[in-house]
Amino acid sequence: MNKEQSGVLKAWEATVRKTHAAKKRANSIFGTITMANATDDDLENNNDKSDNISGEPYLVEKILPNGDYYTGQWYDNFPEGQGKYLWTDGCMYLGEWHRGKTMGKGRFSWPSGATYEGEFKSGYIDGIGIYTGPSGDTYKGQWVMNFKHGHGIRFYPNGDWYDGEWRRGLQEGLGKYQWQNENHYIGEWKNGMICGTGTFVWSNENKYDGQWEDGMPKGNGTYYWSDGSFYVGNWSKDPDEQNGTYYPSESSQAANLEWDPQTVYIELADCKICPSENVSIMPSQKVLAWYSAKTDDNPRRLSIDGRVSVGIERPDKMHMWESDDDSTDLTEVRRDLDSELLCVQVQHQHDDTNPKFNLELPLKVPKLGKRPGETISRGHKNYELMLNLQLGIRHSVGRPAPATSLDLKAAAFDPKEKIWTRFPTEGSKYTPPHQSCEFKWKDYCPVVFRALRKLFKVDPADYMISICGNGALRELSSPGKSGSFFYLTEDDRYMIKTMKKSEVKVFIRMLFAYYNHVRSFENTLVIKYYGLHCVKLTGPIQRKVRFIIMGNLLRSEYTIHRRFDLKGSSLGRITDKSESEIDSTTILKDLDLNFIFKLEKAWFEEFCWQIDRDCEFLEQERTMDYSLLVGIHFKEISANGEFVPCGRRSSSGNYENESTPPDMEEHFLDPKRWGTIKLGANMPAKVERTIRKPKSVFHLVGEQTGECYEVIMFFGIIDILQDYDITKRLEHAYKSIQYDPTSISAVDPKQYSKRFRDFIFKVFCEDT
Repeated sequence: MNKEQSGVLKAWEATVRKTHAAKKRANSIFGTITMANATDDDLENNNDKSDNISGEPYLVEKILPNGDYYTGQWYDNFPEGQGKYLWTDGCMYLGEWHRGKTMGKGRFSWPSGATYEGEFKSGYIDGIGIYTGPSGDTYKGQWVMNFKHGHGIRFYPNGDWYDGEWRRGLQEGLGKYQWQNENHYIGEWKNGMICGTGTFVWSNENKYDGQWEDGMPKGNGTYYWSDGSFYVGNWSKDPDEQNGTYYPSESSQAANLEWDPQTVYIELADCKICPSENVSIMPSQKVLAWYSAKTDDNPRRLSIDGRVSVGIERPDKMHMWESDDDSTDLTEVRRDLDSELLCVQVQHQHDDTNPKFNLELPLKVPKLGKRPGETISRGHKNYELMLNLQLGIRHSVGRPAPATSLDLKAAAFDPKEKIWTRFPTEGSKYTPPHQSCEFKWKDYCPVVFRALRKLFKVDPADYMISICGNGALRELSSPGKSGSFFYLTEDDRYMIKTMKKSEVKVFIRMLFAYYNHVRSFENTLVIKYYGLHCVKLTGPIQRKVRFIIMGNLLRSEYTIHRRFDLKGSSLGRITDKSESEIDSTTILKDLDLNFIFKLEKAWFEEFCWQIDRDCEFLEQERTMDYSLLVGIHFKEISANGEFVPCGRRSSSGNYENESTPPDMEEHFLDPKRWGTIKLGANMPAKVERTIRKPKSVFHLVGEQTGECYEVIMFFGIIDILQDYDITKRLEHAYKSIQYDPTSISAVDPKQYSKRFRDFIFKVFCEDT
């Protein structure tokens, strides 16, 4: 036996000894664990195979490179089926696996003695399950992505308990909380506190029934005594605001006449709500060896749940997705992901010459960009399409119709409610002769869009002049990521977007809800739509072009110095231009953002309320991938082209900007002009500069600097017609395998709405 063979044999023997030692250690730990869904017997009944010839999961026992231990079913380099995983810190999971992730029913235990037994999904606690804390407190109910979310019952260590609705780990909705001393509350909750309408009953049978705020009576309410007497009034912790009337019963004691309502607040101060327990680490945050043990020369930075952080390097091919069936469906997703990562890798490295990273560098006015779009003139490939569109719009808007009522019948929203009109070149009884090719024109739900234009106060004549006047449309230089083309009217008032058939179906499906939403909320930030049409070319090329007409949110008499498209995700959310290439027309994204937006108190409260309403609407309609488009005009600019912070004017005492009206300040002091200021348009505000430091390059929100600027703001929610279809589901599945799901744009509408709101409420705040 040569030396090389001898060395291999010794290494093999050492591995066997380590494996036996690990098996004994695992048996001593696992032997005390029992679970109906994954017992030791279940695992031992599987035949141990050295080769996966049949294509079925087989039993393995592994000491992993990072020192963790796994025993259970295995298939295609990942746990698949029943298995146990022991981390070196003492945490353990016993249960079902799918493609290397905890999926199905299982049991997770912490070194502290805390346990969770129930359902898992993609590594998260998700579904129905029971959590038992180290102090003996328990929660039994619904979970969503590690949060108590839905209905559940919580028993606290001190004997209190809560039975009701939860939202993101806190009590919210209807619920009952009972204290150890038999006092209890039944009613509404918000953010873990009593808030809304509810009833508090004391153990002596006295009770308060009415409005609550921050855990105390606030507003109208009634206090009842057990003898039948009661007090009705307006409640407040401030004695000066408290007022009401006492109504005695026949058997009531005279002592109640001297009763002070403020004693209720003293009694309630002792009724504390038990705080939520802070779990040191959740199962999804535990790094699994097969996701972290890479042999690359350049190790990847891992997120808290083991996925690669955004933009550190390009992904390897995941062997899970190498089958022919999957590669066909995911080719486009892979290509998009590669381009996103390349963009981030190149553009979002810390750079001291970029003012986004260096506070010492002043913010400068971007160079004035060319007017966006190419004018569609004779000879342009889409010249005839533009003529067809203008002819159709003129026909639709100018067609005689009865007076439009805003109270529409359900039939007006029927998907079959559409009008086809033929446009022969020689003209017809209803259409004029024209120089374009013959085509057919379709109006979708014409009565609804006529009502929308009336609701949005659009004059029909002005509408036709903008789209069909002497000025030609302008086609943007490149299509959007969705493949749609955009056209702008000459006056920049309206934008026209081509649409896929699937998008048209989504909009028609949600049209009734959209109409009711924009009618109910005058200050909605959701983009305004004015018409939905289709052009069908006749002849050998039976091509259909569907398009929608919408308002241009950033049309303004002021120069827009910064434009941001914000979603709240990070993967690929950065512009592909360097700082020197950015001009006034560049659309920047989440990772480009270097400001916090500050609104005056009343506007901020209105903004938060409206964002909530709009997101609830979009979540209900199951749409996602929408964004908040933000435009900023800086009010003060120095002579050398730098933005001037608040309280520091230029040396000349003024600022220059060729597109800023000289009476801009008076615009906001003249009451006659206040009507042009509304939520999302012409809003005076401030922005505070933020800086991204080396350790926080990929954080969505940078560090605040205290350097503020006075601005005029414009913003609104755009791109609301993306359904969570099979393409988006595949994109989510592919990207979430290797990347943190919170960093990618394509997620379930409910999760998207939550993430979008959470992010927007971080970058917008009240100006104090």
